[in-house]
Amino acid sequence: MKLSTILPEQAPRWADAILDWRWTWPITRLALISLFLEGLAVEFGDLPGAVATQAHFGLHPAWLWAGATIAVQLAGSLVILSGRYVWLGAGMLAVFTGVTEVVAHRFWELSGAAEFAARNEFFEHLGLIAGFIMAANAARARHGARYDD
Repeated sequence: MKLSTILPEQAPRWADAILDWRWTWPITRLALISLFLEGLAVEFGDLPGAVATQAHFGLHPAWLWAGATIAVQLAGSLVILSGRYVWLGAGMLAVFTGVTEVVAHRFWELSGAAEFAARNEFFEHLGLIAGFIMAANAARARHGARYDD
């Protein structure tokens, strides 16, 4: 039995209504960047802690890496939230997240509970990277082939 005989390929009207609601796209963009907004709040609330985190992962000078981290998180988030040039903000945060995975979530070097936690975070962030790609594609689709959305 084909799935399409049980579940229609076309979205039901209620799903279309949600997707077409004027606030769905802004709320979705806000949800997508929420991890980075929370991180920024923590980093701005404890700048010495942000610097110490960079040093913990062997990034020196730690103050420079902390500043770069804050700048990328802030700029990428604001660009996505603005709804214009979503592809740029999504690209910034996707690359940042990918680099973070290799630097901070090296589950293959750990064991036990630490490995479990790092592996989970690694794959959660992999899904987040995919979400950024999907957001860039959705932004492009909303405005045709233009990239200045």
